Amino acid sequence: MCTDCGCSSPEHHSHDHEHPHGEGHSHDHPKTLRIEEDLLAKNNRLAADNRARFAANRLLVLNLVSSPGSGKTSLLERTLSDLQPAWSFAVLEGDQQTSNDAERIGATGAPVKQINTGAGCHLDAHMVGHGVEPFDLEKTDILLIENVGNLVCPASFDLGEDHKVAVLSVTEGEDKPLKYPQMFRAANVLLINKIDLLPYLDFDLEKCRGFARRVNPELRIFEVSCKTGEGMAAWYAWLEEGARRKKPERGKRDAGRESQSISISKI
Repeated sequence: MCTDCGCSSPEHHSHDHEHPHGEGHSHDHPKTLRIEEDLLAKNNRLAADNRARFAANRLLVLNLVSSPGSGKTSLLERTLSDLQPAWSFAVLEGDQQTSNDAERIGATGAPVKQINTGAGCHLDAHMVGHGVEPFDLEKTDILLIENVGNLVCPASFDLGEDHKVAVLSVTEGEDKPLKYPQMFRAANVLLINKIDLLPYLDFDLEKCRGFARRVNPELRIFEVSCKTGEGMAAWYAWLEEGARRKKPERGKRDAGRESQSISISKI
């Protein structure tokens, strides 16, 4: 970030000027915007390549986005534990540092790859394209991408996913969709997580739903607790329905599983 005005990050910013601020502080913002537009255009081309690759392998691909601490990793752990081995998963874990989350996901038995972004605040299509290289995509049904915890930048970066899934915990406040509208507008699904804590908080669930749909009327909303399992059946039904559309024959395995007998009336 420019330490003088904070208008952009170093790679997106051009310093073609002196900094005697008494004589005025001028930044070439049009040039900065052009560079940022070029970066997004490059990302979108790579995302299209990813999407074609995923489509060729008939993968359902979800990009999970949220602020830090929303419970994304815990949601993934529970989802993987409940839906494997009937469905074959692979997981990309995005964090600035550490492999902590990848180790947690690996304990479920799912193939996982950690992507550390360093100072970067989001995954991009280039990282994802290289990140999936160790996976056998032909034998994978669902690719889950856990993005870096951030409600701003990941909204702008297409990774080649089918759906952005926003996760919002009830400990964060019901007004997050209004504060970060771009993210909730970009998402197709909203998981309101940690509903087991509602009796202990002043979180207004109805207001949260209303704020989210004010930003995105088409948003599909699930209210879940990955700790107690409340609401998870509906999330699983939606996830499996998407996977069956990609690979109808794979959804017929293990037909006796409880999650496959969920009544549509519960969704």
